Amino acid sequence: MIASNDEDVRRRDRHDIIAEILKTAMEGKIKTHIMYKAKLSYAQINEYIPSLIANGLLENVTIKRKKHYKKVFRTTSKGVAFIENFESMKKLWPNPTNSS
Repeated sequence: MIASNDEDVRRRDRHDIIAEILKTAMEGKIKTHIMYKAKLSYAQINEYIPSLIANGLLENVTIKRKKHYKKVFRTTSKGVAFIENFESMKKLWPNPTNSS
């Protein structure tokens, strides 16, 4: 596999994964959609979601789509603040593993 840049091949840390989950869930998404978009296994998504809900970054809501109701996960305002702060940190320190 040939990667276009270092970000494609580096291992994601917990904060990167959390940010990806929260970005995906901004408008409300089902668990499967979040799992595929964030490239997580079923076991991993089931580890992250309860923690994000418990910390107030994600909420589980029921919405009406077309004629039926659907349970989705949606990013809270605290979750949005996490994303904004995380993106700011990445701009300040774009490659923390490189000490040069």
